[in-house]
Amino acid sequence: MASSNIRSSGFSLAKGKELTGDDFYNVKTIGNITIAIVCDGVGSADEGAQAAKRVTTYLMNNFKIRPKMWSIEKSIKTFVKSINDILYQESMVNYERVELVTTLTIVVIEGNRLYGANVGDSRVYLLRDKILSQLSSDHSMSEDGYENVLTQAVGIHKDVELYYFENIIQKNDKILLCSDGLYNIMSNNRLETGINLGASALVKKASRLMQDDLPDDTTAVVIEILEANEIEILKQQKLAIPQSLKKEQVIDGYRLETSLIQNDRTWLCSKKTKQYVVKFAPVEAIEDEKILDFFIKEAWNAKRLKANFFPKAVIPKNRTCRYYVMQLFHGENLDSYLSHKNITIDDAVELASTLLNMSQFLLRYDLVHGDIKPPNIMISKDNDENLEFKIIDYGSITEIFSTNTKAGTPSFLSPQRFKGESISESSEIFSIGITLYLSLTGKYPYGEIEPFQSPSFKGAKKPSVYNKNIPAWLDSVILRSISIDKDLRYEHYSEMNYELKSPQNVKPFFHKDVSLIERSPLAFYKAGFIIMLIINLILLIWMDS
Repeated sequence: MASSNIRSSGFSLAKGKELTGDDFYNVKTIGNITIAIVCDGVGSADEGAQAAKRVTTYLMNNFKIRPKMWSIEKSIKTFVKSINDILYQESMVNYERVELVTTLTIVVIEGNRLYGANVGDSRVYLLRDKILSQLSSDHSMSEDGYENVLTQAVGIHKDVELYYFENIIQKNDKILLCSDGLYNIMSNNRLETGINLGASALVKKASRLMQDDLPDDTTAVVIEILEANEIEILKQQKLAIPQSLKKEQVIDGYRLETSLIQNDRTWLCSKKTKQYVVKFAPVEAIEDEKILDFFIKEAWNAKRLKANFFPKAVIPKNRTCRYYVMQLFHGENLDSYLSHKNITIDDAVELASTLLNMSQFLLRYDLVHGDIKPPNIMISKDNDENLEFKIIDYGSITEIFSTNTKAGTPSFLSPQRFKGESISESSEIFSIGITLYLSLTGKYPYGEIEPFQSPSFKGAKKPSVYNKNIPAWLDSVILRSISIDKDLRYEHYSEMNYELKSPQNVKPFFHKDVSLIERSPLAFYKAGFIIMLIINLILLIWMDS
C-alpha cells in the first residue's frame, strides 16, 4: 500500500517522573512497504532501553537492504533471529547473563496485506467496523500471579520463538501497536475509542487515568488505512495473458478487428454495435513481474484519470484476460495530421492550453504524463470545425520527481533529464514547448535526437523564422518554455498558461548571452548616445584647456 494510502502516528511516555524510558518505536515507508515497530526494553534501565533501540534500528535498516527475492515472512523471521543471536551473544560475553532483552512487535504492510510478528507481551490490535481484535499472542505465563513473567523476548534465550501472523487489510482499518504499559491501563473499550484519535491521545489518556504518574513506560503506534490499494487488488486477480491475438478472435465478447500497433497488443474491437480500443498486457508480463506491474499501473491510471483530456477507459469486472478497454476516439494523431496539414495559431494555443490543463490535472495526483509528443495527441474536429485534442498513452504516466523513470522520447526531453534530473513541471513544460514548436514549424528546435545519443543543446531560433504567422508574444512563450537554461524556463504550468491567455502581458524572451542591441535596440542606442555625448563634452573641455 502506497504511503499516500496510510497515515501513522506514534507517541511514548516514560513511567512516573522519568525523562526517558525503556520503550522505543519507529514507523517508516520503505519503497512499497510500510513498517511499524514497538519494543519494550526488559531488565535494567540502561540495557533494556539499549536493546529496544537496537532491535528497532536493526530491523528497519535490514528491511532497507533486504534481498528482493525474500518474502516478507522470511525477512521478518530471519532478521529477528539474527538480532536475537547478536544480543544474546553480547550479553553472555559482556555480562555472563541475559541483559540485552526487549519485547518486540512488528507489522509490515505491503499492498492490501498485513504481515506481523511479536515476541513477548507487546501487542498488535486491529480495529475494524468498531470491533477491536488482538492479532498478536502474548508470550507470558498463564498462572495466576505470574501474568507479567515473560516466556519469550528478544535476547532472552539462545533461540527465539516469535508469533507470526498475516491478514488482509481494508479501507478504514486502524492498526495499534503498543507496549504493555498501555493495555494494562486502558480497557478494550477505551482502546476502541482512543485509537480513532491517534497515538498521542491514547498514551496521554492512559497517563491522565493514572494522574500523570504512569507505573510503566507507555508507547503506542497507530496506523490508519485511508484507501484500499487498487493496484494490489488488480495484481492479485488470476487472469490469463494471451500469447497471441488474431483478427476475428473473440475475448469476453470483444471481437478483434484491426491491430493498431505492430506488437499486436492494442486492437480496434467491436462488441454488439459499438467499437472500442482494447489494450492487452505484453507477452513479457507472463515472466517479468516488473512489466506486469507497469501494465497494471497503466490500466489503473486509465481507469481512475477521468477528464476530458483523456479517452474514457474501464477495466471490465468479469474479464478473463489482462486488458483494459478505452473509448474509440475518431480522428488521427497529431503527428500524422502534421504530415499533410499545418495547424493555425489559434489551434496551437488551444493545443498548448489542453496540454497544460492536462498536466495541471495530473499534478493533483502527483503525476506527470512523461511522454508529451505529437504521436500521443489525438486530433479531430467538433461540430463547428474546431480542432479537439485528446492525450493518450497511459503507460508513460509516472510520479512527479521520479528519477528512475524511462518515460519520454529523446527529442522532447529537457537537457536536465539527460543528466539524470528528476521529471518535473519544468521538464514537462519543455516537452510541451517542443511539441508546439514542431507543430507550428515542422522543425525540432534542437534537432531530432536519436536514442542513446548525447545531444548538445544550442540556442534555438525563433519559431517565427520558419512560420511568419507566429506573433512575437507566442515566439516568446515558446522560447521560454524550451529554454536550455532551467532558470529562464517557466517553473510551473500555471505561469505558462497565464501568458497564453494574456498575450498583452508577455515580455520578450532573450537568452542570457544575447547582446544589448538584440535585447533592446532602443536602450542600446540611448546608451550609445549618452556615451558619445560624454565623450564630446570631455573633448570640448580638453580643447578649451
